[in-house]
Amino acid sequence: MPGASPSWIDDLPAHRLIGEFSLWSADLLRLGDELARIRPYADVLHVDVADGHFAPAMLFFPDLVTAARKATGLPIHVHLMTADEVLLSQIDQFVEAGSDVISIHLENAAMADAALDRLEAAGVAAGMVAKIETPLVDAARYLPRLRFFTLLGTAIGVKGRELDETAFERLREARRLIAASGSSKRIVLAADGGIREHTISELRAAGAESVVLGSLAFRSPDLPQRMAWLRAL
Repeated sequence: MPGASPSWIDDLPAHRLIGEFSLWSADLLRLGDELARIRPYADVLHVDVADGHFAPAMLFFPDLVTAARKATGLPIHVHLMTADEVLLSQIDQFVEAGSDVISIHLENAAMADAALDRLEAAGVAAGMVAKIETPLVDAARYLPRLRFFTLLGTAIGVKGRELDETAFERLREARRLIAASGSSKRIVLAADGGIREHTISELRAAGAESVVLGSLAFRSPDLPQRMAWLRAL
């Protein structure tokens, strides 16, 4: 059960792509209806949080996660894009709101160990996200503590950008780092940004186990057909 322990991650599909549906692309005026509509197709609900400093956007707050938690049984993955000085307080608020996994940024290095300690104490799964310009080798020491490792394929906090050409090789590198980490726990490798019909197959081939779907899912003219296609990859 989501919210009970990070063991729910082991039950996520291993034979097909995991679909993380990003609330950034949902119709927020009809959030309850949107959550009901995607329930048969989404594996994880993805919530971007940005403070307007670490990333240019200002996005989503704990009360939204609290409302979503009441409306859905889907696991909720919160992606924190926040400055170091507010990171721990943000973790506390989103834990209380009902998050199932919270990903901090690899670039939050000064606070990363304290943040991961906080998540472990709360019984919430930990994830980490890397910007496209950040060397992935910097994540190696954190991997045994993580359950999700997400690579951004576009500039942080900006919608509609095309996938960076380095994204595929970075996924392959991340796959190698995970294999070498010695972790006894499953670490889900996710791709976020630039997720298009023409990029998903190659992202999957490069090692992505999960993709963060925005308009590709929420604005699909035929969501059942689109998800059947994605799950067949």
